[in-house]
Amino acid sequence: MLTAPVPQEDLVAVRRRLHAAPELSMVEHETAAYVASALGALALDEVRTGVGKTGVLGTLTGGRPGPVTLLRADMDALPIVELNAVPYASERRGVMHACGHDGHVSILLAAAKTLAERRAEVPGTLVFCFQPGEEGYAGAKQMIEDGALERPHVERTFALHLFSGLDVGKIGVRDGPFFASADEFDLVIRGKGGHGAMPQLAVDPIAASAYVITALQTIVSREIAPKDPAVVTVGQLTSGTTFNVIPDEAKMKGTVRAFDADVRRSMPERMERILRGLGEALRFSYEFDYHWSYPPTVNTPSINDIVREVGRHELGDADVVEHDVVMWAEDMSFMQELRPGAYFVVGSRGGSDSAFPHHNARFDLDERALGIGYRMMVALGLHG
Repeated sequence: MLTAPVPQEDLVAVRRRLHAAPELSMVEHETAAYVASALGALALDEVRTGVGKTGVLGTLTGGRPGPVTLLRADMDALPIVELNAVPYASERRGVMHACGHDGHVSILLAAAKTLAERRAEVPGTLVFCFQPGEEGYAGAKQMIEDGALERPHVERTFALHLFSGLDVGKIGVRDGPFFASADEFDLVIRGKGGHGAMPQLAVDPIAASAYVITALQTIVSREIAPKDPAVVTVGQLTSGTTFNVIPDEAKMKGTVRAFDADVRRSMPERMERILRGLGEALRFSYEFDYHWSYPPTVNTPSINDIVREVGRHELGDADVVEHDVVMWAEDMSFMQELRPGAYFVVGSRGGSDSAFPHHNARFDLDERALGIGYRMMVALGLHG
């Protein structure tokens, strides 16, 4: 087991400080400054700021030969009004750490401190990566473009995510695709406006939208093999101004998720085929824009085996579980496309207060999970 004690009070204090002062994606200036200051006190080889706009990298050369290993934590919060009545609740209305990134930063800062103190035991070189903009802004990709995987040349990566869907004390691992891709689409259905009492003189984009939304669901239910999980969700539909007017157009936004690369590539063509056919049948025209975003997060089995080995040593065999796929997406996928990597989840559910789903206004952590994440990150940093 880990020889150094878990600095639980420090982990909690840092997490709560960050939770009270959340910052949205790509404007994590205060968080980044706090991280850079904390890393600067550790006598690392180098601390780089402004990587991918607000990202921070710390480099530590160990005392033993070994690989260059990147350990990552994301820093950004979400545009959510927090509903938790806790002393550390967000002081910035409309911004909330509702996904656990405050805990990720706390974990990696504490691990960096311990690993710096144990530099002589560290194999190779460690890169502590504090990443901005995970929540839809591809901050990992922006850091890569700014050289985060070079100087030194990173050979493997590890990342974790606190997860309210798993009991505290456990970690979840999965080989191959773990998190889905996440692409987006914008769709405008154009009809012909008119009086609500005389629909025969109009082309109703709202009625057409209902058909479109229903038909899009048949892609998953009737065109994709059941063994290949996929999702098509229309998350926004806006149209009309009042009760008795058929509007000219309806606008939709949605997300498409998949794990298989071929399924992912096929989705815009399948959607467009449905739109063409319904447009002809229902007399509407349309504009369809498909935006490629995050690819699937795919774990390298050999790197994942290190997580299993470390987890069993630190936590015990029963607390390292083989986890099912998760339909959320992660921009760590960009790094894992370029370098062998492992992404695992750390259970943070310890009761009803810590069981709310991510991105919920009542999301919170069982803070015992911070110690589990810390132990994993330290042990991974010490593994050659």
